[in-house]
Amino acid sequence: MSLVERAPRAPHRAGSALRAVARAPGLLLSVVVLVLVAVAALAPSLLTGQDPLTGVPADKLLPPSAEHPFGTDQLGRDLLTRTVHGTGPTLRAALLAVAVGLIPGSLLGLLAGALGGAVDDLLMRFADVLLAIPGLLLSLALITALGFGTTRVAVAVGVVGVAGFARVMRAQVLRVRESAYVEAAHASGTRWSGVLLRHVLPGAWGPVAVFAAVEFGTVVLAISSLSFLGYGATPPQPEWGSLVAGGRDYLATSWWLTTLPGLTIALTVLAANRVARALDHETREAP
Repeated sequence: MSLVERAPRAPHRAGSALRAVARAPGLLLSVVVLVLVAVAALAPSLLTGQDPLTGVPADKLLPPSAEHPFGTDQLGRDLLTRTVHGTGPTLRAALLAVAVGLIPGSLLGLLAGALGGAVDDLLMRFADVLLAIPGLLLSLALITALGFGTTRVAVAVGVVGVAGFARVMRAQVLRVRESAYVEAAHASGTRWSGVLLRHVLPGAWGPVAVFAAVEFGTVVLAISSLSFLGYGATPPQPEWGSLVAGGRDYLATSWWLTTLPGLTIALTVLAANRVARALDHETREAP
């Protein structure tokens, strides 16, 4: 196969990735946490068989125990069950937000890096404007315009991430387009669009995917924060941020109402960031 036909590909690294996981207990624990979170989002009934919306008034505000590992809330509902069922809306919103930032952001960065000149300047100034506005403030402004709800919160958070994806993609395109195989493709008469899609984009995609993994943890935290402020799912539907908010009035007597859902959020974010760092390390070592 000639140099012009395709960009060089990294060798299969599944074996080295598995060995890296085995050598790093923290990474292994992070993977286990993310697997449990995924199971909770996709099939909550596998982890709990109770109803997240129905409680037993006589069991209200019970502390954590063998029967109720996360305790119960002010209406006698099992808090672990509500946390498990709140995983799905939170993670779906996080994935949507990452997609909203990834797709248009990558497209803008690809065009800016490939075209250069005035187009590059215009698109990067647009990214600078987005970066100049605090993320939470921009999200709140967009939610005010779009309306409340988990999906709208996800879109608002995703728009905030467009500039970051655009800058990462642009930097990678500028790096890859100077490679020998890209210059050889140009010299052979390959169309500009073909070079861009077949050679530049595959070579630039790896770090962008790693950035998406890093952004996932940030997005989960942002969506939970907005849900905490009351912009997410409508009660009594559980969502991680709203579960933390629901226990604010009981902090002095029922610490578990805010602490345990909050620890769930923190553990998920830390696990996602740990896995993202491992992916970044593997990407940097790839030839």
